[in-house]
Amino acid sequence: MSWTENVRRVVPYTPGEQPKEQNIIKLNTNENPYPPSPAVRVAIREVTEEGMRRYPDPSADVLVSAIAEEYGVEKEEVFVGVGSDDVLAMAFLTFFNSEKPVLFPDITYSFYDVWADLYRIPYECMPLKDDFTIDPEDYKKENGGVILPNPNAPTGVCMGTDAIESIIKSNPDSVVIIDEAYVDFGAVSVLPLIRKYDNLLVVQTMSKSRSLAGMRIGFAFGDAKLIKYLNDVKFSFNSYTMNQTALAAGVAAVKDRAYFDTCCKKIIATREWVKAELKDLGFAFPDAKSNFIFATHLEYPAKKLFDELKSRKIYVRYFNKPRIDNYIRITIGTDAQMRAFLNAVTEILDK
Repeated sequence: MSWTENVRRVVPYTPGEQPKEQNIIKLNTNENPYPPSPAVRVAIREVTEEGMRRYPDPSADVLVSAIAEEYGVEKEEVFVGVGSDDVLAMAFLTFFNSEKPVLFPDITYSFYDVWADLYRIPYECMPLKDDFTIDPEDYKKENGGVILPNPNAPTGVCMGTDAIESIIKSNPDSVVIIDEAYVDFGAVSVLPLIRKYDNLLVVQTMSKSRSLAGMRIGFAFGDAKLIKYLNDVKFSFNSYTMNQTALAAGVAAVKDRAYFDTCCKKIIATREWVKAELKDLGFAFPDAKSNFIFATHLEYPAKKLFDELKSRKIYVRYFNKPRIDNYIRITIGTDAQMRAFLNAVTEILDK
């Protein structure tokens, strides 16, 4: 018998490419094209050597308090982690422990099935409709939990609050997680529903709308009992998940509401302009409410377009998966980046 027989084998999540070359236009990983709030730079500079030398506060109270104040909730209703991926992984480990399958869409964030496999959680993928929308009725059957991104990724499609609430209401005996990584770009958060349903966990991130992907700061809202269970697992896993610099950056970013609003509005305006341009170029796409567009050309193959753009140092995301292998996902960059992207696409199509 070899030790390899006792290895837990999983197929890992494949992140978007992070090119090492210079002078590229990077539209493949849904990063914010604008810098973080200027207050973040100041806050990071003020982290002292003494602060670096000591362990951070395990409760991350300074960040939890700032988030609670900004979003109008109690501290006991907030959980923080190292990016929303950490928060979601903790939630899978904490709440999805029955022999019944966890339910999530067949086209969605591809980390969900990775975590399910890693933690040996049974799951079932519910097919999106032909227009990439979620059918709420699919999630009103016996299950061990539900996780839905809103807006969905990679499609960018939103569900209405009433539809989401109908799913939560139909599942009183399991935890429903709504992953709102992209909610700040035009969708409506279901955060107010945590006071109505004690089985709801709402997860958000500072990676997208607050330009802190490199700092890895995620957070979640839920009933105080739900959050306590999450913290119990977190403190059994790693008590010091949030480092001093991330705590300082997160607090500064949360408090600068004006900068946050300005950045989101700029990205939304650019997205709507690019939608119109892509439509004129013969593309079709769902009505995205995110910082990306999921597009297919009516005549030009997506993989070929992806390769042609990459040869011009313009990176978008291509998924070689069933149902979506003729789509590319385009992150919204600055106006200048998107003009360069559109010019390149026009040139490619004209050839």
